[in-house]
Amino acid sequence: MEEIHPRDASPVRLAFRTGYLGDRFFGSQVQADARTVEGDFLAACIRMELFSTPRDGRFQAAGRTDRGVNARAQVFSFSTPYPERAIAALNWQLPHDIWVTGYAPVASSFNPRREAVSRTYRYYFSEPDLDVQGMDRASRLFEGLHDFSLFARVEGKDPERTVSSSRVFVEHGYCVFEVTACSFLWHMVRNMASALLLVGTCAQSEDCIRSRLEGDTSSRISPAAPEGLVLWDVSYGFPFLPLTVDTRTREHFVKRRLYHRRMSLMLDAVWNDGESLK
Repeated sequence: MEEIHPRDASPVRLAFRTGYLGDRFFGSQVQADARTVEGDFLAACIRMELFSTPRDGRFQAAGRTDRGVNARAQVFSFSTPYPERAIAALNWQLPHDIWVTGYAPVASSFNPRREAVSRTYRYYFSEPDLDVQGMDRASRLFEGLHDFSLFARVEGKDPERTVSSSRVFVEHGYCVFEVTACSFLWHMVRNMASALLLVGTCAQSEDCIRSRLEGDTSSRISPAAPEGLVLWDVSYGFPFLPLTVDTRTREHFVKRRLYHRRMSLMLDAVWNDGESLK
C-alpha cells in the first residue's frame, strides 16, 4: 500500500526500545571510520528517509555504552514526518545485531537521557562455582547514596550516585549481578562487578567493597570484561508498545549460540585430549 502523508504534516517524535549485541561495534556513540550502534541505526533511518540528518531528526540516546557492551533496552528517540513507516519497517532495515522491541509516541521535547527515571544494568559472570550468597550480601552494600569515586572514572562529574537496588542471583545456570540507579558513572557497573567477583571467588571479603566506598585506596580493581555487561532496562514511567523482531535477528541469535557451543566443545577437545576446561 502506498504511504499517504501530507507534505505540511508536523514531525512526530518517537522513542524506540532497542537491543544490540555489542561485540562487533566500537561502542554505541557515532565515531568516524568505525562501526557503532548509533551509526548503523542512523544509517537505517536515513536510508528510509525518516529524516535527512541526525540534527534534522533531533536524534538522541538514553546513554552510551562502551565497545563490547550489549543492550536489551537502550532507548533512541527521533522526530520524523513518517512515523508509520518507522514503526512498520525499522526492524527490517537494521542489521541483524540491532533490533527494536517496542516504541512509544512521546512529547516533541522528549529527551531520553534527561527524562529517564531509572537505568538497570546486568552483568553475567561466566566463572564457575561462585559464592552467590556471599556476592548477594556484598552487593547490598552498594545500595543507597555513596561516593563511587573508587568504582568509576569520574572525570569531573559528581561522584555521588544513589543505587536503588542491587542483587546477585542465579538465572539459567549463570550468576547475574543486577543494579538499578537513576544514573551511573563511566565503568561504574563493571568495577562493581569486579569487586563482587573477588567476593565470589573468596579472594576477598565483602569488606573490600565497604572500605572502598569509605575511600580506602589501598587496593586496586580493574573493570570487568565488557561482554558480560547488558544495559537491561531504561524506565520512563510510560509503556512501550511491542514490536515484532524480524526473523533475520532470530536466525542470527541461533547461529551465534551454535557457534559458541561449537567453540566450547572444540576448546575442550583440543585441550589435553578432551579433558574438560571447566
